[in-house]
Formats: sequence, structure tokens, C-alpha cells
Amino acid sequence: MVLSEASSDSSEVTVPCTFASRYARTSLPRFKMAETSIPKEAAYQIINDELMLDGNPRLNLASFVTTWMEPECDKLIMASVNKNYVDMDEYPVTTELQNRCVNIIAHLFNAPLGNSETAVGVGTVGSSEAIMLAGLAFKRKWQNKRKAEGKPFDKPNIVTGANVQVCWEKFARYFEVELKEVKLREGYYVMDPVKAVEMVDENTICVAAILGSTLNGEFEDVKLLNDLLSKKNKETGWETPIHVDAASGGFIAPFLYPELEWDFRLPLVKSINVSGHKYGLVYAGIGWVIWRSKEDLPEELIFHINYLGADQPTFTLNFSKGSSQVIAQYYQLIRLGYEGYRNIMENCWANAKVLKKGLESTGRFTIVSKDIGVPLVAFSLKDRSLHDEFEIADYLRKYGWIVPAYTMAPDAQHVTVLRVVIREDFSRTLAERIVADIEKVLHELDALPSKIAPATMDDEKKAREITNAWKKFVQRKKTGVC
Repeated sequence: MVLSEASSDSSEVTVPCTFASRYARTSLPRFKMAETSIPKEAAYQIINDELMLDGNPRLNLASFVTTWMEPECDKLIMASVNKNYVDMDEYPVTTELQNRCVNIIAHLFNAPLGNSETAVGVGTVGSSEAIMLAGLAFKRKWQNKRKAEGKPFDKPNIVTGANVQVCWEKFARYFEVELKEVKLREGYYVMDPVKAVEMVDENTICVAAILGSTLNGEFEDVKLLNDLLSKKNKETGWETPIHVDAASGGFIAPFLYPELEWDFRLPLVKSINVSGHKYGLVYAGIGWVIWRSKEDLPEELIFHINYLGADQPTFTLNFSKGSSQVIAQYYQLIRLGYEGYRNIMENCWANAKVLKKGLESTGRFTIVSKDIGVPLVAFSLKDRSLHDEFEIADYLRKYGWIVPAYTMAPDAQHVTVLRVVIREDFSRTLAERIVADIEKVLHELDALPSKIAPATMDDEKKAREITNAWKKFVQRKKTGVC
């Protein structure tokens, strides 16, 4: 409700402030539509005020997703926000920009294209859709081959590490494919290629390797996987392929580790997905999936429609989608070029090393991320006898930081980790600041009684001592002694 005051004319009501809430004279229903309209200024202010309670995206260190772009790109996004990408005949230039992006990314991933050959790929709503499309292509190719051989085709499976992102579990469940996971172990938090190849059988439609694990940013050894799988294929007569989920690492490896073989240079890699909205440096949500050749994308999965004005081939799970992110991706690719992307990735890694060094200097953490991979720092407490990583994550929120705490995947679920993702807009100053705030949190927690149940008599004694010290501290504070 709005405070108001009556003028000399009791029939008039005036509002003595200029804030837009002057319009909000009645409470709006939350879960059903109001009977009457409200002014646009009021609608804007009401929503804007509520959004103030959201976290600051730049301090959300849990997310890999881009949170800053140049103002010029923001203008392009707003200018094209009303374009429906699916209307290719109406927006031929936007379609052309998507095709350019596909070809640029395909060349970045060393696709075996001739001088006149165009790449096979499509823009998607993030890597989740890209993975669904790639998985469907593998399933259909496998089914077609099994049918032609007169063999059963009702029990397809995919081999992955237990560290895969949840979208792989979604694909397996939604499209009835068994997900065979290579379990992790302490100290080794990605898929073991040897164990993965051992799990491959005649029903395996592909092995999915991760270039940049969500858990600790590490790149899986795709080259070793390719070599081992090639040997098994030769021995068995199978043709089991590889898909590389490069959602996080696809826009990092080509610029920081150009000699690393993980992409289409390896013959068994038939498709690759990458998130444009992660280190592709575009706002959510845009992803890309690229196939090695036309033969790797079954023609029957491509639909042709003409009711939007012309024949339009389409292979997506979504139909309508905005054009803005496609245009934004093209902007970044031509604006930054190879040099720009390399400089940004090098800067991200430099800031990650500053953070890592600061955490190590506390003497309280073990670093579980690697020096080659996604620019992030994953770390665990050395001593969890009194407090754990979840408490640190909770206390960091008081300083505005959103830092996730989570357990590793099976069979390393007893390991708990905190993770800070370093994005383009995470400066060295912020890296130094979060280290200082983590040290403050550690001091605060050290003064508190343990939330973890003591396991031994010594632990119980220590816990009682800490509790008593805390009570004395509180009492001194009340009496003004401290």
C-alpha cells in the first residue's frame, strides 16, 4: 500500500514522493491475474524491486555462464530480441550468421572440411539440447546398422564417467538408453579411459568424454580413449564412436592448448558440443553441436518444412527460439578473433592461479582441480573434524559470494568440494577479495562450536572446550568487555 495525504479538497489524494510505488495503491495477487491493469511504470518498479533481492550474477561463482558482454553486443541483442530464429526465410541474414558460426567453430575443432565443403552443425538452446541431438544421431545410426545386420536393436547404451552433467542422465532416461557410468575414486575425478573401454559392448552407441568436468574442471584423456577404443573396435569388428562434451572446454582448449588432441583430429570423434554461453562468452542460452561429416547425421532426423515461406531443413528439439544469442555469438567470434579469445582465457587462468595461491597460503585447503583444464579452483578442507565445506559456503553468502559446496560423484562421494569458477569478468582484485573473505569465514567458524558430531572422546573434549570458549566470548560481548 502507498502512504498518501489528503489536500484541502478531501476528494483529491496526493502522493508526496516520485517513487513509482505511488501507483501501487493495492496489493497485487501473486498467483492469479489481477482484475485491472496497472501503469507500466508501476509494473516495472514492482518487478525491479523484487529482483533486487536476487544475487549479483558477477558474484555467482557457481556458474560457468557468461554474466558480462560489451555494450555494443547488448545493443545487437536488444535490436534482435523480437526475431524468431525459426523463420529462416524471413530472416535470411540471421540464418547466414548461424551458418558462419557453425563453420568457424567446426574449423576451430579441426573438422576435416575441404575448401568448398560446409560444416554440419546447428545452434541449440545450450549444450543440453546439443547433447540430446548428438545422442539421437548416435542411437539412430546404431539402430539402422543393427537392423541391417538382423540383430536386436532394443538395448542401446552409452558409456560415460560418473562425473557427467545431469543432461546426459536426462538423455538416457528420456530416450530409453542405458547409461553405463565409470565410477570415480579419490584422487581421480574423471572417467578412466581404460575402464570405459572395458565397459563397451556391441550395444554401445558411443562413449561420451568430457572436456572440462563440472566437478573439478579437468579435461578427460580423449586421445587415450580414442587409441584404446580403436584397438577394441579392430579386435571385435565394432564401430563404437566417441562424442566429446566440450560444453566448458571447447572454447578454452583451442586457444590455450592447441597441441592437445581431443577433437576431430581423432578419427573416432564423430560429434562435439560446446556452450556458447560459457566460455564462448555469450549470455545464456546458446549452444552448438558439430558433426564430423554429413554421414554422421542420419538424414531421417532432419525435418523439412515450408509453411514459413520456403523449404527449411531443421534438426532441433525446440521450434521457436530467439535470434539474439546467435547474433551475439557471431559478434564475439569476429570481434575477438583468435587473439582476443586467447588473451581472455589466459587472463582467466592467471586469476585462477592467484586464487589458488591465496587458498594454499591459508594452509587449510587441498586443491583438487588441475592446472590444465577449465579456469576454476576446486578445493576441500584438510581438517573437517569441526566444520565442513557447506558451512563455508553458507557463511560466504554474508559477503555476497555464491560458492557451491557439493560431494563428488560415486565412488568418491565421501569427498566434499568448494568450487570457484573464473569467468572473464572475475578480476584479480575479486580473486584477492574472496581469499580475504574466506579467511574471515574461517576465523568466524573457528570461534563457533562444531556442527559435526564428535567421533571420539578427544573430539568431544575439544568440542566442549570450544563451546565453553564461545559462551565466554558471547558473555564478554554482552558486558562490553571485548
